[in-house]
Amino acid sequence: MRILVLGATGYIGSRLVPHLLELGHDVVAASSSPPRPDRFGWDDRVRAIRCDVTDPAAVAEAVADVDAVVYLVHSLDRSDFSNRDRLAAETVAAAVAESGVRRLVYLSGLVPQVPEAELSAHIASRLEVERILLGATDGAVALRAGVVIGAGSTSFEIIRQIATLFLVQPVPTWMRSSVQPVAASDVLRAVTDALGDDGPRGAVDLGSPDVVAYPELLRVVGGGAGLSRARVPVPVAPTSLVGLGAALVTTAPFHTVTALVESLRHDMVCRPGHTWTPRTGGPPLDLEEAVQRALTPMYAGPEGALPSDPAWTRPLPFLDVVPLPAVGRAAARLALHRVRTLLPDA
Repeated sequence: MRILVLGATGYIGSRLVPHLLELGHDVVAASSSPPRPDRFGWDDRVRAIRCDVTDPAAVAEAVADVDAVVYLVHSLDRSDFSNRDRLAAETVAAAVAESGVRRLVYLSGLVPQVPEAELSAHIASRLEVERILLGATDGAVALRAGVVIGAGSTSFEIIRQIATLFLVQPVPTWMRSSVQPVAASDVLRAVTDALGDDGPRGAVDLGSPDVVAYPELLRVVGGGAGLSRARVPVPVAPTSLVGLGAALVTTAPFHTVTALVESLRHDMVCRPGHTWTPRTGGPPLDLEEAVQRALTPMYAGPEGALPSDPAWTRPLPFLDVVPLPAVGRAAARLALHRVRTLLPDA
């Protein structure tokens, strides 16, 4: 099968391309930046192209002569992400419908079972994009994932930084919502299943067997790193204030953190009867195993990162040799990141 991966140099995309190659597929890897296949270790089996997903001509050219499209484009690091993602989805959906592409797979987000007016801007945008893309072809599927557990994953790295930095972690009482994370490796498996002729269609939820509250997720991530932390309930803490605080104490982009924190108000769990079941390879990884793999370099990639992972998620190996406790290294890493963002060439 010839597969176009839109957003190929992102977190999931850069891991999906070699995964699809191993399965014998032909891959066209598209990104908004100039293609640099050598940066990712891709060989000549990958056709790397530049494609602005808001440009109808570029998208029409990219989808020509492919059997399937995997859509991994999100603009969460921009303040106008909703408008940008809507335009991109409409452009790709029109091209797919015109070209007759058989399969379209979109990596969406878990949608809480609440009135749509109560959804965060982040989730509302994902749902809007999902509906646009599902209308493009009968062979479309939206894979809904919440917290993706893997080294370099935006949601996981934010949680890991918070779990590491504070000896005592304030947890707002409203943040006891349930979450059902999924391992990055299982996201790749789900995409593979969705590309098959007998794969799922429509909206399908991805999750591990474990449903936990956010404080428990912090405990598991901290425990996986060998850290013991105390969590203290905070009765009054507005969502906006928590988002600002989290943005200040992590190295992630401000708009990314605040948008994700806004999504924590509701349960982010899989819907009964609409949850992905792997066709092969056994059940999804449980939370403890997924976290251990995310913290193990042999699973996470060289030095725990890949070239595609955002700079703010990258480890600073020289800090590991400094005789500091984990909280000290986390604080030093945050301080160095803040300094680098102030430098003209950073």
